[in-house]
Amino acid sequence: MSKEGEKVTTFNQFNLSEGILKAISLMGFEEATPIQEQAIPVALAGKDLIGQAHTGTGKTAAFGIPIVQRLQADSKQIQALVVTPTRELAIQVAEELNKIGQFAGINTLPVYGGQDIGRQIKALKKHPQIIVGTPGRLLDHLRRRTIRLEALQTVVLDEADEMLNMGFIEDIEAILQSTPSGRQTLLFSATMPLPIQKLAQRFMKAPQSISIRSKEVTVPNTEQFHLVVEERQKFDVLCRLLDTQSPELAIVFGRTKRRVDELSEALSKRGYAAEGIHGDLTQARRDAAMRQFKEGLVDILVATDVAARGLDIGNVTHVYNFDIPQDPESYVHRIGRTGRAGKSGIAVTFVTPRELGHLRLIEKETKHKTIKMAIPTMKEALEGQQQLTVDKLIKTLETEDTTYYHTLAEELLAEYDPPLLLASALKLLTKEPDTTPVKLTEEAPLLAKRKQSHYKRSGYNHRRSGKWERGRRPKR
Repeated sequence: MSKEGEKVTTFNQFNLSEGILKAISLMGFEEATPIQEQAIPVALAGKDLIGQAHTGTGKTAAFGIPIVQRLQADSKQIQALVVTPTRELAIQVAEELNKIGQFAGINTLPVYGGQDIGRQIKALKKHPQIIVGTPGRLLDHLRRRTIRLEALQTVVLDEADEMLNMGFIEDIEAILQSTPSGRQTLLFSATMPLPIQKLAQRFMKAPQSISIRSKEVTVPNTEQFHLVVEERQKFDVLCRLLDTQSPELAIVFGRTKRRVDELSEALSKRGYAAEGIHGDLTQARRDAAMRQFKEGLVDILVATDVAARGLDIGNVTHVYNFDIPQDPESYVHRIGRTGRAGKSGIAVTFVTPRELGHLRLIEKETKHKTIKMAIPTMKEALEGQQQLTVDKLIKTLETEDTTYYHTLAEELLAEYDPPLLLASALKLLTKEPDTTPVKLTEEAPLLAKRKQSHYKRSGYNHRRSGKWERGRRPKR
């Protein structure tokens, strides 16, 4: 978790191509995670690397960005290979690499067991520059010579300890023996058991080691909640939360600059005092928004992670993660904007059903389980605003001099029914839930990388036949 004013690393500092910067901006990445900050310069320099980090820390971009940066788009040969333990992970890594390389002319193909190999061979004829695959299926292609690695520049072993647990260590050795000796090798693993250390010693050249360790994070004065909501319903639910909870000062976090612009505009359209800040705004506009927020002229600040770094605001009562953060570090930074200086705070994270796995990963890494919150109803939203009006009215009664208004009040009471008159005043002062239509561009869900833990526990090894055999390896 960054301290106030701590310098952060953005992707602009890595001297990346415009195509890559455009791609990762669209993906919602602005600030490098710790593993990315340390690994990208090493990988860009062509050096071997051992990265010890858990899933969810941004490992794929940590190796994917330098790989795409260093490859030749006009080449028809395979230049990079990523080995993963499961087909699910292979698919997810390939999807992310294709996003990173979408403007650089770099294409990635996943290959894995369970999919028709003929279909994969046909796809290989389109000459992808990067292959992501599971060990067994990669060996099949190498034996068929449908995958040739003569021009390989970089090989990545992703989640090496998981591949060890699944009995793939011999397959990995066979794959590495099929690669050019001058290749770059990047190895990522949550733990470093002895067989992985020996693998590194045998196949890597003076690797640089990076270790990102999980820290136990405590934000004692912040209550942490999550609610499960479909993407298209998020905005209406946010408005209901704002109406029921009536935050004094709130920060709403969006994943991308576009999201921040659309959210702040939509909130203003619904009658909320909101301003947005992100990295593309001029410093003058950011300063103006912050001044309004601190002075209470604006009570909702919509921000990206980078824009909110280093903000010294002591009175934020609520934080809303409209988009779930990409990693545990970002989550901790976000919720740390409230519950400060001994004051209590509330943090609510919006999670789509497909993102529940990603939330569980954040909870595991931060060692804190969030409380599931029910989505407020329209009735509850109205009641929340009514109570806010009553509270303001009573506070005015108790603290303000209303002498100047007594005569007018007496005249009105003499002419109108008192309960009806007060009800009309309350209605006038209450901000009723607004249903003005708004449209937000949908963001793709953040998915946790899944592992086949059942087979890990039961000791089964996945074989190329598609079957599972217990306790023994097949004949070569």
